[in-house]
Amino acid sequence: MLKLRFAFLATALACASAVQGQAPATAPAPAPALPDADPAIWVVKDPDTTIYLFGTFHALDGKSAWFNDEVKAAFDRSKELVLEIPPVDDPASIQPIIMKYALDTSGKPLSDRLSPATKEKFAAALAKLGAPPNAFDKFTPFFAALTLTMANAQKLGMTAANGSEAVLTKAAKDDKKPISGLETIEYQMSIFANLTDAEQIAMLEQTLDELDDVAGLFKKMNDHWSKGDSEGMAALINEMNAKSPKLYKALLTDRIANWAEWIDKRLDQPGVVFVGVGAGHFGGETSVQALLAKRGIKSERLTQ
Repeated sequence: MLKLRFAFLATALACASAVQGQAPATAPAPAPALPDADPAIWVVKDPDTTIYLFGTFHALDGKSAWFNDEVKAAFDRSKELVLEIPPVDDPASIQPIIMKYALDTSGKPLSDRLSPATKEKFAAALAKLGAPPNAFDKFTPFFAALTLTMANAQKLGMTAANGSEAVLTKAAKDDKKPISGLETIEYQMSIFANLTDAEQIAMLEQTLDELDDVAGLFKKMNDHWSKGDSEGMAALINEMNAKSPKLYKALLTDRIANWAEWIDKRLDQPGVVFVGVGAGHFGGETSVQALLAKRGIKSERLTQ
């Protein structure tokens, strides 16, 4: 489950990749001396429209140079940026949305709904973060699971502030390019909220079981992303299809279908667009490219 939720890392901690808005103004641009990364990017086009499709990594450590070569060239040619969700400059403006889905309304504390073994694991995980065992008693299980995931990612130095969306957002703002989103924060939060309580608790249980593997998983995903290995990235995520087909469908299959439709319609409008969505959506049988192909739209992988 951790692998599946990593593909949806933007949702964790109130869709952090959108809420952070842009990379800190004082953050230096990636230095030339940093190791070079070559994440995957594709293009679809017709006579008057070009759409670049870039696989983002929602949380990075800022220790590689990826916004260069074909990615930067494609971005520079583009007149607008489209992300999964548009950046939010004022985090306070979305607090009502977060609370709508994160707060539990059952009236029963979360810790009281867990098995003794899970309750013990949860308390231990929270203690490592300096939080009391009842820290999430008023919150939904899915929100607790997402927060644990992001908090542990941050402990490894993987933050949304260094992620692809932050870098792209800052560059677009610097260039005065319009920025829009394919989805909304409320839609992303609602996907998890629509799970049953039992499904959400199972999600939390699996999160706790896999926390010890966080560092290794992030390294594997970062390695796949840095090499532009979209199939390797997708394979890690697709492992979870058998375990949670309902969530897999909601997080991946349905959303990719929506994006393919958006791209198809956007080709009817002239212009050059840079689209950045999670890299895990560009591999496998239900990838963005595969669904576009079913619509008769050819995508081409760009190379350096």
